[in-house]
Amino acid sequence: MDPSEAARTTEPGTAEPVRTTESGTAEPVRTTESGTVEPALSAEPWTAEPALTTGALARRLGVSPTTLRSWDRRYGIGPAARTDGRHRRWTPEDVTVLEAMCRLTASGVPPAEAARTARQERAYPASVRRPPGRTPVPAARPAGTGAVLSAEARQEGRGLARAAVRLDAPAVEERLETAMDRYGLLTAWQEVMVPTLHAVGRKWASSGDRYVEVEHLLSWHVSTALRRHTRRPVATAGTTGAGPVLLACVPGEQHTLPLEALNAALSRLGVPARMFGAAVPAEALLAAVRRLGPAAVVLWAQARSTASLPLAEHVAAMEWGVKGARAQPLMMLAGPGWSGRPARGMLRPTALEEAVGTLADAYGVTPPGTPA
Repeated sequence: MDPSEAARTTEPGTAEPVRTTESGTAEPVRTTESGTVEPALSAEPWTAEPALTTGALARRLGVSPTTLRSWDRRYGIGPAARTDGRHRRWTPEDVTVLEAMCRLTASGVPPAEAARTARQERAYPASVRRPPGRTPVPAARPAGTGAVLSAEARQEGRGLARAAVRLDAPAVEERLETAMDRYGLLTAWQEVMVPTLHAVGRKWASSGDRYVEVEHLLSWHVSTALRRHTRRPVATAGTTGAGPVLLACVPGEQHTLPLEALNAALSRLGVPARMFGAAVPAEALLAAVRRLGPAAVVLWAQARSTASLPLAEHVAAMEWGVKGARAQPLMMLAGPGWSGRPARGMLRPTALEEAVGTLADAYGVTPPGTPA
């Protein structure tokens, strides 16, 4: 007789038989018409797979729990059902939606657009679901606060782009400030600034080097707006005793705007950060890590040609402190240049909001609007 079958019993307080598996866990079972004992189906009739907790799903997808909660709150791609205690439990259908969301945001699609596309996955049963990477953008937007917010943000972005094409600096400044005031820094960056920068970049790439001046003017004013909303650097890490977050572009990388947005967001949470800017030489980066003992290091790479995995691994392996209490930095690889590279224990945020949430968690800070 199977030893796990011999341990079959009834769970106290229920009428459902269970058996103890070899690993020591209790497994619900049922008896078939032929008298054979087999595992019971999931309590949820639409799937034989157990629902996942937020923490388990975050580990599976390689994102932080903060990101999953934020995507649920902002874009409505949370679990289809919750337990009585309002705890999130993610079914395989929910996981499929989140996998599409991660795939799209990693490829550069703005989060709101990615969410609209990912939600399509729920409409198809597993047997006819589209293969990864083939989900088209839906023609219609779902109703609700998230859709209205996204529509308003896109309208703001179009106005910003038109002002930039006219080289109308005062109008660009006004549009950026309006977006910051109306949506806050994170949403203004992800839903207005980034899509507009991408649109202007595509127009430049498709027009034979025209509109270079438009991209330069827009980038300058986005940088100015972000710095205007950056608070003075925090001198210490307060009660945590942790070092600052070190922000740097890898050698040869000139794109600093995403790091400027992250620096601004961290400053508004009181998280200490040190911004080193564009194309930081490897020797200077290593010297800064040794001198600061940072709690986290964020390396930005826009292009694969600049994303040096050996450099990132070297930084991640650095240690400091007294013997027996050595410390290492939390390593975060940001930007599309790292796409497809093995992370090997290093974090790969897919959006500014995820990076901010992860770093805030490391300092025990709760970003505004984050549910408990």
